[in-house]
Amino acid sequence: MMSMSSDGSSSHELMRKAILEVEGVFTPSTFIPIEQLCKKLSSSNSIVCYGVGREGLMMKSLTMRLMHSGLHAYFVGDMNVPPVGEGDLLLVSAGPGNFSTVNALIDVAKNAGASVSIFTAQPNLLTKKGFDQVIHIPARTMADDKKAKDFVLPMGSLYEAALFLYFEIIILKLRDYLGETADSMRNRHTNLE
Repeated sequence: MMSMSSDGSSSHELMRKAILEVEGVFTPSTFIPIEQLCKKLSSSNSIVCYGVGREGLMMKSLTMRLMHSGLHAYFVGDMNVPPVGEGDLLLVSAGPGNFSTVNALIDVAKNAGASVSIFTAQPNLLTKKGFDQVIHIPARTMADDKKAKDFVLPMGSLYEAALFLYFEIIILKLRDYLGETADSMRNRHTNLE
């Protein structure tokens, strides 16, 4: 028996619609910032990542892949995060443009002399200024999902799914930039599983 949603769509139809929604986020111009970000990532002493909620989970996945790429990458709140300062990068996500915790961390990093780059769906709603790089991922978040009609992915899921795929493209480009291979990255994967 085929599973149906409240609007009568099968699970397969829902998946197809969701994939089209995610695909619709991206245009060639969405990827222009990746080269500049790869340069920044590869030249930073330490990279500290942060995001809240499900965005935070996507940022944790990026942190892991940065480590697999041979970089010193950490996630705020983990016990091994070093202090940030000159030569370091705070890399954050604020899909709706503003989170008090993200803003507080930005202040600490900037006051310590670190660079700050941000991923957001709402660059016009950023309350902080002076970022080294603002990377616009033009996807719905919880801040604007009530206005959306006829969409499948609820709440901030579109932004989060787009982040995950965007991060994978960053890692593929960064891998080439650093001269890494799939095997050299795999060699850094934990063996404690």
